[in-house]
Amino acid sequence: MYFIPNNNITDPRINLALEEYCLKRFDPSHDYLLFYVNDPSIIVGRFQNTVEEINPEFVEANNIHVVRRNSGGGAVYHDHGNLNFSFMTRYARENLLNFRKFTQPVIRVLAGMGVDAELTGRNDIVVAGKKISGNAQYATRTAMLSHGTLLFDSDMSTLVKALHVSDDKITSKALKSVRSRVTNIRECAPRPVDMETFRNRLLETVFAPYGDIRTRELDANQWAEVHELARTKYDSWEWNFGKSPRYNVKRRKRFPIGIIDVRIQVAKGVMTGVKIFGDFFGHGEILDLETLLTDIPYTREALEQCLKGVDLSKYFGAMETDCWIAFLLGHQ
Repeated sequence: MYFIPNNNITDPRINLALEEYCLKRFDPSHDYLLFYVNDPSIIVGRFQNTVEEINPEFVEANNIHVVRRNSGGGAVYHDHGNLNFSFMTRYARENLLNFRKFTQPVIRVLAGMGVDAELTGRNDIVVAGKKISGNAQYATRTAMLSHGTLLFDSDMSTLVKALHVSDDKITSKALKSVRSRVTNIRECAPRPVDMETFRNRLLETVFAPYGDIRTRELDANQWAEVHELARTKYDSWEWNFGKSPRYNVKRRKRFPIGIIDVRIQVAKGVMTGVKIFGDFFGHGEILDLETLLTDIPYTREALEQCLKGVDLSKYFGAMETDCWIAFLLGHQ
């Protein structure tokens, strides 16, 4: 077993790139452990519909990163009060979905702190019925990753607001995250403890059978490759949003100029079909606007570029471009 230092990086794009790089490039005959803490972010499961899992207006206003990970499961919120752990091991079929094996050290450390935690269901660690950790896995042909979150002292108010979305806004074929009641480890511990102490106890517990803590450092060239992977994959719209499963969006609102009802067909994050209904009074051909909006990414930046110079008043009457974009994105 080797410990991989992440150099105190808190950028979720780099940390997820580091996980993937080490899993795919390090010798799978050895086991590895990685810890990291992320800046405020929503980490979306590989098979999820990103738009459905976030509150886009709150996320944008609070500069919260949205990044898709390689593993499945539900969307989770990370911040500086959340410790993430990753075990990388040789691929073994018997370890697939065997979350008990990889969470045992965590549960032992918590027990030593006076926190009675247990693994329940398939992948959650709970205390008194409240979730403190969610876990997921990802495998290649030769190696596998089992990683999890540990809510130590996260901002629960932000967690709830960042992940909230109105269910009547989107009809989707994607698997929705199961909303669970959550709590912080710090609130459960009978005696005060800080996250650094908790992290060190967990590190010592994992390496106790090995006698000492051996590290596996990345060299400058390897770090350069990690940063390049973060830039090209984990910071790309195509990965974080374009991988979203197909879904339908319905927007309906009464404006001063009348009711507007928009139906948007989205595939892989791109608007593949747009239909606009309503009782507004416009003099332009609404089909022209629908065609203009088709085959562009479903993002604010793409909509702003697409509608630059477009006079929306000929379609609707008095309608500001910013107001129209906010409506399409569900921000009002």
